[in-house]
Amino acid sequence: MKEEDSLDDDAADQRTCLICGDRATGLHYGIISCEGCKGFFKRSICNKRVYRCSRDKNCEMSRKQRNRCQYCRLLKCLQMGMNRKAIREDGMPGGRNKSIGPVQITEEEIERIMSGQEFKEDAPEHTWGNNGDSDHSSPSNGASEGNQPSPASTLSSSRFVEMNGYTAALRDQYINTSMSTHYQLLPHLFSYAAQSGLLTPQPRNLYPQSHPLVLQLVAAEDLAPLTTPMLIEDEYKVTQVELFALLCRLADELLFRQISWIKKLPFFCELSIEDYTCLLSSTWQELILLSCLTIYSAQIFGDLADVTAKYTPSDDEIQGFSEDGMEVMERLIYLFRKFHQLKISNEEYACMKAINFLNQDIRGLSNISQLEQLNKRYWYVCQDFTEYKYPHQPKRFPEIMMCLPEIRCIAGKLVNIPLEQLPLLFKAVLHSCKSSLTSYRTGPSPCVTASATN
Repeated sequence: MKEEDSLDDDAADQRTCLICGDRATGLHYGIISCEGCKGFFKRSICNKRVYRCSRDKNCEMSRKQRNRCQYCRLLKCLQMGMNRKAIREDGMPGGRNKSIGPVQITEEEIERIMSGQEFKEDAPEHTWGNNGDSDHSSPSNGASEGNQPSPASTLSSSRFVEMNGYTAALRDQYINTSMSTHYQLLPHLFSYAAQSGLLTPQPRNLYPQSHPLVLQLVAAEDLAPLTTPMLIEDEYKVTQVELFALLCRLADELLFRQISWIKKLPFFCELSIEDYTCLLSSTWQELILLSCLTIYSAQIFGDLADVTAKYTPSDDEIQGFSEDGMEVMERLIYLFRKFHQLKISNEEYACMKAINFLNQDIRGLSNISQLEQLNKRYWYVCQDFTEYKYPHQPKRFPEIMMCLPEIRCIAGKLVNIPLEQLPLLFKAVLHSCKSSLTSYRTGPSPCVTASATN
């Protein structure tokens, strides 16, 4: 059997990918293909992606053009016989059956996959809700449908949260009951909460402990607009170097604000400087991304988007855009849509940020038990506030918490994107997000809305 596989691989070395014409690396999901198309097909099926083609659904597929239209790329994968049933259900490397070959499916079956109908029928009972957002059309062929499960929903964990007793008594104490793990290892939190009935709408008063804790977190935030200049003349053409320099200046200002935020935290004296340094060095990308999607979103998706619109990437930049860059772009656009639906309040943002920052799983920390108590405290504070403020949105709290592992995932992938690709990445993301805002705007912008906690 190994000899036969070896012969197949040797033959593949002399052949090209049946999808894009790039150098093939072997037999993947039934057909000879390259690593890029193999990974794209797997992500599309595992994450139940639904794409749109902005042209005539007949876009050219080549090594240089394959990233321009994901709809046509997936369509060709199916037409050439890529077998979706050869993908392991757990999403791990390795197919179900190495000897499985290409499949011929009808046009009707292909249409069901491309439209997402097949995914809807196979989907689990509980997925991320839409919160009433009636328009989920993709602004460009680079974005997944808004009503499809997030890539975060495919994350797996060997541990599950033990949330028996997730009651008012726990929220009274906040930190006195142990929990097996915290948010970033809770891919099933939303499903659990929905099934358990623990989040049944129940109008009530805010717990006395929650009010001052929330106010203290909000007071630590710098809600003033960013001061980095982002206004340029209408006719000015921005270069790649200039846009990259602007992104660096923005990152510097945002990082400085995170450092100032730490010094204003109500629990600042409860941890050592060494632990704060360790926490910030591991989470600063996540904190910046969260703030850009919330309190600074009006400037990021407004002023910065206008600047990136004046930047025209070269053909070489477009052709050299990596698969990792495409994945990050898709995830960012999906996350933007989610935040637009939720319209996170200042109070929720402040709690999310504290929970994300207080990550006791980071290596090198000295006071892990205190971190765990603090993390749990603000977890319950956030739940208490959200259930109090939005009694008719029982799934809101788990949906908010499910945004955090996705932010962590994106931040982790962003550091692997080549620096020279960042201007194009930001241009594509901001353009798509701003276009989607204008196309289905039904209320306030996705920036944070202030909420009273009276």
